[in-house]
Amino acid sequence: MSRSFAPRVAEQAVHWLLASQDDDFGPRQQAALAHWLDADPEHRRAWEHIQQVNRRFRTVASPVLHATLQAPPSPARRHALKALLLAGVVTGCGLGLQTHPSMPHLLADYRSPLGQRRRLTLDDGSLLQLNTASAADVQVTAQARHVRLLEGEAQLDVRAGSRPLSLETAGGRLQLEHGRFNVRRFLGYSHVSVLDGVAVLHGQGLQAGQQARLLDERWQAVAPLDPNVGAWVDGMLVASHMRLADFLDELSRYRPGRLGCSERIAGLRVSGSYPLDDSERILRMLSVALPVRVRRFTRYWVQVEPA
Repeated sequence: MSRSFAPRVAEQAVHWLLASQDDDFGPRQQAALAHWLDADPEHRRAWEHIQQVNRRFRTVASPVLHATLQAPPSPARRHALKALLLAGVVTGCGLGLQTHPSMPHLLADYRSPLGQRRRLTLDDGSLLQLNTASAADVQVTAQARHVRLLEGEAQLDVRAGSRPLSLETAGGRLQLEHGRFNVRRFLGYSHVSVLDGVAVLHGQGLQAGQQARLLDERWQAVAPLDPNVGAWVDGMLVASHMRLADFLDELSRYRPGRLGCSERIAGLRVSGSYPLDDSERILRMLSVALPVRVRRFTRYWVQVEPA
């Protein structure tokens, strides 16, 4: 039953399954689900798979599963069930997670939930900050300093030590002597920004004030640093003449459900600094600054349209 889905699609499928089991899942919610299913063939495959996983959960003789499924409705039960279902999307049954190679982000040393950020001080004094929906494994000992970014985005303030800090992410493994680095992981590659210091890949250094794509153990598309990279650390989404469609894609990383816009206004330009902790406020600000209106089909399906 194992399938390969983008983490975001898997989480959306789990969200819709849990929502469909609520007593208040009415016609508007059903229409929103149908719209999500039709938006992408991967959505429908993930939906069919998560339904199979849910049915199989109920036949597995597991005390953990039984206790979760039979517990009274509560936020804690919903959170636990969501974690189990997400595991099942990849493993097919949600069991044997400790050895399944596709599940490291669910078993990571550190995770940040959707829409939240996390700040961690490592044993060597270095600082690791995780952006929304991110996960990392960390090993800092007297013999080694190693961080593995499993999902999402992180910023590292690396303290100078007796040996470089090794950062493993999609596309390759970097050596970070000291400095500040922002790394965002995508499917098969990562985007690396050096705010201070040097990131070394097979002897080739990415210098302070540079950014590049890390793909197939090589630096690609080296360019000057985007001055707005890492604004998320301060809780801000900063846009400079950004397409509205791209801006909403970024904003959607911090809120559940579907957020999109009509093709007729996708090319409108957005500039400004926006507080990430209040995405509803950002949408209100957009409707004031641009000739658009925000249409809410449900809490989890929001569409920006021409005014």
